[in-house]
Amino acid sequence: MNFMLFAPETILLLGSLALFLLSLGQRPEASRRLAQLVALAATLTLLCPVTLNAQGSLFFDAYRIDFFSQLMKLITCLGLAATLFASPRLKGVAEHVRSEYYLFLTLSALGLVFLVSSADLLTMFISLELSSYSLYLLVPMRDDRRGLRMQMESAVKYILFGVAASGVMLFGMSYLFGLTGTLTFSQLLPALKPLMDSPAALAAIAMVLASFFFKLAVFPFHFWAPDVYQGASNETAAFIASVPKVAAVGLLIRITALATPDAHFLAVMLMILSVCSMFYGNLTALVQTDVKRMLGFSGIAHAGYILLGLVTLGEAGYATAIYYVIGYLFMVIAGFLVLCAVSADGENVSVSDLNGLHKRSPLLAFTLAVSMFAMAGIPPFAGFMGKFMLLTAAYKAGFLPLVIMAVVNTAIGMYYYLCVVKAAYSADPEGRPTIAVGPAAKIVSALLVVAIVALGVAPDRVLAVATEAVKTLL
Repeated sequence: MNFMLFAPETILLLGSLALFLLSLGQRPEASRRLAQLVALAATLTLLCPVTLNAQGSLFFDAYRIDFFSQLMKLITCLGLAATLFASPRLKGVAEHVRSEYYLFLTLSALGLVFLVSSADLLTMFISLELSSYSLYLLVPMRDDRRGLRMQMESAVKYILFGVAASGVMLFGMSYLFGLTGTLTFSQLLPALKPLMDSPAALAAIAMVLASFFFKLAVFPFHFWAPDVYQGASNETAAFIASVPKVAAVGLLIRITALATPDAHFLAVMLMILSVCSMFYGNLTALVQTDVKRMLGFSGIAHAGYILLGLVTLGEAGYATAIYYVIGYLFMVIAGFLVLCAVSADGENVSVSDLNGLHKRSPLLAFTLAVSMFAMAGIPPFAGFMGKFMLLTAAYKAGFLPLVIMAVVNTAIGMYYYLCVVKAAYSADPEGRPTIAVGPAAKIVSALLVVAIVALGVAPDRVLAVATEAVKTLL
């Protein structure tokens, strides 16, 4: 086995082991955080540029290394780094569990890194469960000084829905293996092609995809998202809302890219889920007052937008979906960075708590405005360009009714995003104190704003890289 093909994963594994050993003793929090950052920095160094263009298969072709997988790993690790620096103090996490918090956060990222290189069903399942069970443990680690116990209810809901999704996926996998006699993606879909009129094959495909729809919070697999966002700490919610979606989109593209353009069942299923997700997410978000809960419903709607690219079953749609999920990663982390800073002791932030933010912290108010404008799809930010290209790809593929409904949903979504900006810039602070922002948060805030604007103004380079990555699959 070529060691360099597996080097980034090895570094994350060693980092997880180091964090586990550090959690056994009474060591200062700074040493654990440093160990995580060192492992993450080494992984990013290996991914770009050392192994970015590496190609090969490992573990009897169960693990695929190519430009597509390495790009998605790079984005995943950058997302983890951004969430770590966005709130370095971990105000919402109980001090006595912070060692374990860093450990499970790294393990979850490791599972996501494994996921995007998975080339068969069993590897995919193990990777998904490693990431998911780590997240299940992160949610109840929220500090409970206020005695609300909200995080416990959220964790139980998350586990129950997650276990149900895993069970459904395993049931579908057993059907697929029974029909085709293989677990490898490259052999699976060609073997399924003659059976696509079989109800068993259609049901099996839908059940396997259900677990990734759960990760993306696609309707009707969305029920966990608003409650988990609201009940988890701000830092945990920032990670759950952003990084796992990158890996889920990556593997969905890897699977759907194996389908032929005439796979009408898959296209129709994705189209229905896209429409339902957009309407449900946007309409329900209109009445939310808790910002994290609003972002939870917003995430459901954005999952519907991402599916616009997958519906096309073509290169342009897949590349645009990658572009959009990169932009969404930056947009949502920027929004949560502001929530983490505004929250004094890790409590949830309501829309009214943002009143007069431009006077209390001009940088945070500007970051929040850029984040909300981008998610609303207002130019010249990444959200606008991403939605425009997704709509264009869907229109060229012949999905005009879907494009019209997506445009209507974009208009609906603008209302609740602009309500947040209105609170930050038009309302009076009402005696609320000014907010001190640390150097790390300032730098990350500036970088996120630059990235969101740059992606919107000059998308060509990122889109070209995404297209090249997709070509390695096709």
